[in-house]
Amino acid sequence: MNSIQAPADLIGALDRPAPPAWLFDLGASVQAGFPSPAQDLGAKRIDLTAELVRHPQATFLMRARGDSMRDAGIFDNDVLIVDRAVEPHSGHVVIAVIEGDFVCKTLLLRAGRMKLKAANPGFPDIVPREGQTVEIWGVVTAAIKQMPR
Repeated sequence: MNSIQAPADLIGALDRPAPPAWLFDLGASVQAGFPSPAQDLGAKRIDLTAELVRHPQATFLMRARGDSMRDAGIFDNDVLIVDRAVEPHSGHVVIAVIEGDFVCKTLLLRAGRMKLKAANPGFPDIVPREGQTVEIWGVVTAAIKQMPR
């Protein structure tokens, strides 16, 4: 299960204006198949905070643990951008709190029933039991990963 233990894996809140995380945009796309001819590259800056964070006061970074969301592109040790201001809908990848533990799953709502679906067939889905409290804590809006070195 992709579980996220709080507060140790809660990386931080963007509760005040953060300095821009500037990177250079070379203005070109990169072919992932066949090579393409080189282009004249003109660099401009990209602010990652502006690109990835819509609601700074409600956005948190959390680190994923486990492989239950791998088919959704979320892997162990990815940094998840979680927005608590986004209203969760069926099909969203969410952070939920179940019995005090954070979990990352896909929210499915049908006929008034909730299911938290794993994105890996080797992991069970979570269907809340009668009387069990499940809080949808936030919606995952992006995942940041580092490539193996």
